[in-house]
Amino acid sequence: MGPAAKKALDRVRAICLALPETSERPSHGAPTFFAGSKTFVMFMDDHHDDGRLAIWCSAPLGAQGDLVRADGERFFVPPYVGHRGWLGIRLDRHVDWDELAQLIEDGYRMVATKRAIAKLAGLRASA
Repeated sequence: MGPAAKKALDRVRAICLALPETSERPSHGAPTFFAGSKTFVMFMDDHHDDGRLAIWCSAPLGAQGDLVRADGERFFVPPYVGHRGWLGIRLDRHVDWDELAQLIEDGYRMVATKRAIAKLAGLRASA
């Protein structure tokens, strides 16, 4: 992993692990983030030589199509999980880190338990 990928992973890791009841462990050779036992983000560095530094992220219904149509340079339909509405987000293009954090949180909300989402609401209210 090169320095740009390491820096991007560090930022993605900080965003993901700041969410309640999350963890990181490798899955299919990639750093993967879980809400409880469910995956919500996978970090991909040149997955199967696709030339992309990206994350694959769980996304709300309809978000994938809307974002890919709006900006196909930054967003894409990832293999394996794209048919379930997951969103690919390139990290080797201009990255709006606030937007990325919101997209990650949206994906987290798709799989997190009600208890974890309530904790997140409590964090947001006290901020």
